[in-house]
Amino acid sequence: MESKIRIEPYVEKITMPENVRIGNLISEHRRKCTKNSCAFDYYGFAFGQSPFPVPSIVQRALCEHANKGTYSSTVGIEPLRTAIASFMERYYGLEVDTDRIFVGPGTKEIISIIFDTIEGDIVIPTPSWIGYGPLISLKHKNSHTIKLDPSKGYKLDPNDLDKVLSEKKGQHILVLNNPHNPTGAVYTREELTEIARVCDKHGALVLADEIYALTTYDFERFTSMGAIYPEGTFITNGISKDRSAGGYRLGYAILPSSCPEKVKSAFAKVAATVYTNVSTPIQYAGIAAYEHSEEIDHYFSVTRAIHDIIGTYASRRINKIGYLHATKPQGTFYLFVNFNAYRREMMIRGATSSNELAHALLSHPYHLAVVTGEDIMLEDTDYGARFALVDYDGAAAMDAYENQAPRNEKEREEFVETHAPRIVAGIDMLELFINDLT
Repeated sequence: MESKIRIEPYVEKITMPENVRIGNLISEHRRKCTKNSCAFDYYGFAFGQSPFPVPSIVQRALCEHANKGTYSSTVGIEPLRTAIASFMERYYGLEVDTDRIFVGPGTKEIISIIFDTIEGDIVIPTPSWIGYGPLISLKHKNSHTIKLDPSKGYKLDPNDLDKVLSEKKGQHILVLNNPHNPTGAVYTREELTEIARVCDKHGALVLADEIYALTTYDFERFTSMGAIYPEGTFITNGISKDRSAGGYRLGYAILPSSCPEKVKSAFAKVAATVYTNVSTPIQYAGIAAYEHSEEIDHYFSVTRAIHDIIGTYASRRINKIGYLHATKPQGTFYLFVNFNAYRREMMIRGATSSNELAHALLSHPYHLAVVTGEDIMLEDTDYGARFALVDYDGAAAMDAYENQAPRNEKEREEFVETHAPRIVAGIDMLELFINDLT
């Protein structure tokens, strides 16, 4: 009997995020391979999950507060918001009143609430994080994309932004991901100042997605947009990337300094309607994640250094393969690879759009799982791919680094070869793919 259940048309247009779909495929494949031998494995460059263990101080705090089963404040428990405020001052030099801090079940949910609450079209530099597009579609929001120029380091040109905002009426929200997923680019203070100038000129708001801020390799050079344009910036952040706790689902927003009470009230109202409150035990664990501790400081230092070592290695290796061009990340655990020099060869092979590049790379014998095409808001003719550099044993890598940190380029290369062999083998397979094309 045919089901009479109908789905909303706008939901049918949304696809399962490709990074999640491929990540699930790889996890299921590897699960089966532990029971039965497999002829091959995938190289997991698709799903951006930090490979490191959750800091032990955070794990202990979660265990200690597992008995807290009551509902809690929609905007977040006060001790956690206070800890976040202190954290923002300590790491970013920002003084933030706790009434501007809203805690949510992950940064994606926080971004969703901002899109729900704040009026206006969304402006997104592309390529971009995989999650913005589906959220915009789900909210029936209008959006405008600005293609980032590889020759400018995949950073937003203020002149391009000015042109878009000049042509459109009404309030706009610029989504500025810094450090940038998928390229690893990091904006300087001067670059942010110019972008803020344009936003201020047009009365545009900024959603500063700074989830990777503390993965910036040279963190002393990181500047939050909240320090440049506090009156117009929503900062979003959380513990999924820099503290490797994606499964905890804990994030927060800092509302603009000029935010009136009606906006705070609206934000709380929408949040209460959607999720009531973040898991109470998770919020108490979050206090340990945000309070000052030597363990957390050391964790940031070690994991950041490892991301740097692996990101630099991967960029250098890939840039030696034919005419490929890989970004040199300054933060995150991603890099972006431009395949456009091989567009003709791709089309002859049957990969007639950027979407199909992912399928070509995943095919036998390459088994390279990456994210491409419309999933990262690329045009059909723009053959590029995001590589997440996380397919290794993070705990073992941390132990090795703490035992003996690499002291020179040779030792850095040996570190990757020893502790991230699947990344090395995956790049070898990428080289085979390009050789087979030509």
